Amino acid sequence: MEQQSKYFAFISYSSKDTEWGKRLQKKLEHYRMPSTLCSERGWERTPMNPVFFAPTDIQPGGLTEELQERLKASRNLIVICSPASARSKWVGMEIEYFHKLGRTKNIHFFIVEGQPHSGDPETECFNPVVHELGLPEILGANIHEKNYKLPWLNRERAYVQLVSKLLGVEFDTIWQRHKRRIVRKIVAWTLGIIAVVAALIAAVTMSRPVDVQLQLHETSVHNDNLPPMKDAVVTLAVDNVLEVDTLRAMEDQALFKNIPHKYLNKPVRITVVCDDFMDVDTTVVLNSQLAVNIARDPKVYGDIRFRIWNRSEEKMVPGVTVAVAGQTVVSDAQGYVSLTVPLAEQRKTYPLSSSVTLHEDSLYMPCGNDYYLFVEE
Repeated sequence: MEQQSKYFAFISYSSKDTEWGKRLQKKLEHYRMPSTLCSERGWERTPMNPVFFAPTDIQPGGLTEELQERLKASRNLIVICSPASARSKWVGMEIEYFHKLGRTKNIHFFIVEGQPHSGDPETECFNPVVHELGLPEILGANIHEKNYKLPWLNRERAYVQLVSKLLGVEFDTIWQRHKRRIVRKIVAWTLGIIAVVAALIAAVTMSRPVDVQLQLHETSVHNDNLPPMKDAVVTLAVDNVLEVDTLRAMEDQALFKNIPHKYLNKPVRITVVCDDFMDVDTTVVLNSQLAVNIARDPKVYGDIRFRIWNRSEEKMVPGVTVAVAGQTVVSDAQGYVSLTVPLAEQRKTYPLSSSVTLHEDSLYMPCGNDYYLFVEE
């Protein structure tokens, strides 16, 4: 008996059905039965292992002594049925030999192609030996039965039909569990595919460069009497690479093209240099749309400093009362006049009046220590 049960089953097939034989062997050897049923029957979780299949165990050929020994050592015979199998004399010989062993009830049929009992050699899937030996009327597990709309689900049902016959259990006992297992696999596969697709999308997105636009916003008090911003040089430093653009007006946007996507949401350095405005040197989190604040330098048109000079006497003139932008100041001992005008009141040119007659009645900005006003002689 130990010799006879060395193999759970022997697969008989035509060489044209080799792939089906490999698939069936793998299915049966790895099929896991419910643990409760295994406990009741005293089975292992994979009770149909091993299954003999010639391509993986022995070279196919005639019904040699070795093949006869393999048949003797097999508890069941599974015949893969197709028109090619029906025409195979070797399949017929294996069925006949297993019948002579007295194990007719252990012959099972798995239909992969053709029609049972069609009578047409082109479509008949049962070997003539089945009829000649008068074997019991057996339909076999047929992968083409249309119980479900999905062909693969009909194939799974045929596998379970064969398993139930091989193990002598009710079909529904394992089919319902098998369907739940299929659902779990489908869910797992779906989630896996979603994860892979998401990873691929993320990889493509991360490798795709982006264009970054930058807008300047004036945070200081806006004064229409002062020259508008122009020629602001904006520099974006990304991983030691400097990207530079120039804004001709406050309404313009700087554009930095083809910035590697991997730098998005990471800190980058931005500098802005523009006449009449304070320099900007800041760090921001990179995004496709950036806004950077810029403020006018109040000293350019607001810090007024000049000297009053008497050319005939070639000396500075102290104590001169001067009125500029509504403020009155007196020149000091070195002839300097110094005052500060708030940003909102600044102008490019200030009206000028003085306690002495000056050559000019207007003050043109900007001005500094080297700016002189001359006394009228």
